[in-house]
Amino acid sequence: MELETKQLSCWNKYEGDPKLKKLSELYVEFLSLNKTERETISWVKQQLKQHGFSQDFSQEKVFRILHNKTIFIARKGKIPLAGGTRLIGAHADTPHLDLKQHPFYEECEVVLAKTHYYGGIRKHQWLARPLALHGVIVKEDGRQIEIKIGEDESEPVFTIADLLPHLAYKQIEKKLKDAFEAEKLNVILGHIPLKEKDAKTNKEKASLKKHLLSLLFEKYGVREEDFYSAEIQVVPAGKARFIGLDKGLIGGYGQDDRSCVFLSLMAFLEQQEQPTHTQILIFWDKEEIGSDGSTGAKSWFLTYCLEDLLEGWQQKGKLSQVFLNMKALSADVHAPIDPDYQEVHEKLNASYLGHGPVFCKFTGHRGKYGANDAHAEYIAWLRQILNQNNIPWQMAELGKVDLGGGGTVAKFLAMYGSNVIDFGPGVLSMHSPFEISSVADLYATYLAYKTFLKA
Repeated sequence: MELETKQLSCWNKYEGDPKLKKLSELYVEFLSLNKTERETISWVKQQLKQHGFSQDFSQEKVFRILHNKTIFIARKGKIPLAGGTRLIGAHADTPHLDLKQHPFYEECEVVLAKTHYYGGIRKHQWLARPLALHGVIVKEDGRQIEIKIGEDESEPVFTIADLLPHLAYKQIEKKLKDAFEAEKLNVILGHIPLKEKDAKTNKEKASLKKHLLSLLFEKYGVREEDFYSAEIQVVPAGKARFIGLDKGLIGGYGQDDRSCVFLSLMAFLEQQEQPTHTQILIFWDKEEIGSDGSTGAKSWFLTYCLEDLLEGWQQKGKLSQVFLNMKALSADVHAPIDPDYQEVHEKLNASYLGHGPVFCKFTGHRGKYGANDAHAEYIAWLRQILNQNNIPWQMAELGKVDLGGGGTVAKFLAMYGSNVIDFGPGVLSMHSPFEISSVADLYATYLAYKTFLKA
């Protein structure tokens, strides 16, 4: 009976709470504004500066940014770092399409851009929908030019054409993985040619690509070669929205894992008093492609920041003890039961929307390959602090054993000997251009992160 009570809907607890409504509205705004890791980290930086955080590691409230894609944040506790810290790690990247190094070409009276998809997408979900371009172009002299086209109603959008059903008979007979080719995820950018005279023949000729490049030069002062040193992402156009007549759900791009970035930061910034344990947030890049690279969780960035904290705060104690005594959450979303695809879940060990954030003891694949597998003692401690504060939560796996699987940053934090477990809200349609979360789950997750940081 006690276990069943814990599985009651969060709406029994939070419906009508004005803080829930305010948090959800702020979250919708956050999702709508931030669609790349650079934009997300820039937004986080603005929030930190408004709350008095400094890049001087001798101060008590500090942050450091690496390559505009990863950020480390810390608030000094009353006890030394080696005595134990509370860390929440999330990731700011999300599946998208990147423009290739040589993107632009014209074919069949349209000008297009070649793309290379990033992360685990289902390719057909990106066809025949409005798309936007977000990113940065860095010129030879170091000047950075921000690009954001397709979000304002006065701006054009872009798209990838889909094959009409009348001509798709062979395509629909293929396996899904073969029916949609990555090399055909080409974004339509324009249609009007630039008319000019051929210097040799003196005859008029038309070039769609040259017209596109002339428009880019006119608006941004960039040439085709500048795209060698650019990071332009193709993302879904449009704002996040409330879903349903009751507005109980939120739909939008990038909720895996920007929901956890937003919720952990809100929980972190709301606390005013100096905590007992140092509180740390780290938002990484590259999780969706294995956490590699200098801005991913496999890098030494966290280690360097902790070393500098020890030095800046003039604290004794080994770095190894900081890691070994650390309690951490891998703040990442979970896959609740999809009402149309219940067969891929094992219901006794599945999570449900609206029942609170989800603990996932191990992720990985099949026989727990690539898993962290959190220790029983740590889970017991987490249960205690959440139950004492009356915070709803769930414990679940990611699908059936032979069907499920996925990776997070948990195993990279576990490499240091730290206690860590995956913990975050459920998201339907994960990795799609329009993911779905529960307003109540988001609020409960925010409260859970707040409780963890203070424990």
